[in-house]
Amino acid sequence: MIIKKINPTTEQIIKTYRCDTDKEIKNKVDSSKKAFLEWSKLSIKERCNYLKRIANVLRKRKYKFGEIITREMGKPIKESIPEVEKCAWVCDYYAENGEKFLNDEIVKTENKKSFVTFQPLGVIGCIMPWNFPLWQLFRFGVPALTVGNTVILKHSSIVPGCALAIEDAFKDAGFPKNIFQTVIGHGKIAEKFIPLVDGVSLTGSVGAGIQVAQICSKHLKKVVLELGGSDPFIVLKDANLKQACEGAIRARFINTGQSCIAAKRFIIVKEMFDVFKEKVVELVKGLKVGNPFDKNTDIGPLANEQQLNLLLDQLKRGINEGAEILFGGSGRLNRKGYYFEPTVLSVKRGSVVFKEETFGPLLAILKVNNEDEAVEEANNTEFGLAASVWTKDRKKGEEIARKIQSGFVSINSPAKSDPRLPFGGIKKSGIGRELSRYGLLEFCNIKSIIIN
Repeated sequence: MIIKKINPTTEQIIKTYRCDTDKEIKNKVDSSKKAFLEWSKLSIKERCNYLKRIANVLRKRKYKFGEIITREMGKPIKESIPEVEKCAWVCDYYAENGEKFLNDEIVKTENKKSFVTFQPLGVIGCIMPWNFPLWQLFRFGVPALTVGNTVILKHSSIVPGCALAIEDAFKDAGFPKNIFQTVIGHGKIAEKFIPLVDGVSLTGSVGAGIQVAQICSKHLKKVVLELGGSDPFIVLKDANLKQACEGAIRARFINTGQSCIAAKRFIIVKEMFDVFKEKVVELVKGLKVGNPFDKNTDIGPLANEQQLNLLLDQLKRGINEGAEILFGGSGRLNRKGYYFEPTVLSVKRGSVVFKEETFGPLLAILKVNNEDEAVEEANNTEFGLAASVWTKDRKKGEEIARKIQSGFVSINSPAKSDPRLPFGGIKKSGIGRELSRYGLLEFCNIKSIIIN
């Protein structure tokens, strides 16, 4: 079976890739299991030294990696290169903290000695998306490798070049053979290797998460899921307007709006509604849509035609439901590539663009009467990944943050993942956590030992 990789900017085929066969997948898992026996015997310090090496490789190749990302999925180059730098940061973070995080924990009991130790599970398979093709992998893979697991990556068929470049980076950093491997294939390939591995991490859609969770449940495999999001962006009447509006642009249009953690539901109290929408429209008008390799481009193409058509359908249904177009609204731009015109809508409660996750440059605004209604609307969703609250009263902001049903809340800044903090959602946004010490422990055998 063949994957034809299409450049979303030019709509031309970049390259074709042959999918791995069932036998090749099994051989890779078997070799990963053998590699695990030696990798897990290394001291934590020795494994952390390898993380320093891969961080150096990433920094040296950040422009090369950035170009591959932009070519394969259309991310503006000015965002692709920082994505690579963030991957180096997560390597540094676990290299510096891995030993501390994994030290045995002494627990006082009636026994002569009681302690908790943290041991690797084995081979961990990961199924990763195209929108942050390096960061999604590294934020899972680095903690898993630190513990002593080995990793097999099944990347999105949209970014096979990124997947193979990542594998080469691990080799060139001097990692032992088969510690990190890639399998190439379409979504169905996951059904082949999940029964063979010892745990699974997936970042993707709710539908994909449900399917993978069902397979993992059938085979009793540990699973961590980071799924979709429809993050609320709440602006209270005492918010700094300039700060909130500029934050709204960053929060909505990062990666051309193709981010799970991007703000997607802008909930504005009535006192701020008119001035907020006017300022936001002014800022959106200033965004440059164009070639993602141009360093001045803010909005590139969507990753593929399927994503474009889905967003077009959501826009059409939203307008049919009564959404008011404040800016844009024409949909696909009349140019080569999968470009969607940046659009701002004023919507009513229950709008499709508030109920569904919109993955692209579409910003929807809702007016509410007060902060209680804002919280109610923020929680009126099947998702629960992240949120942001904008107010000059930090105490009030913290009180509201505690009421919001999500895994992450940011006050007076857009939500974004950070290696130092756990990341993940509740409800249909996922199961488990990535990053920080909490993410490190997801693929550990947390073992209790007592001695008498």
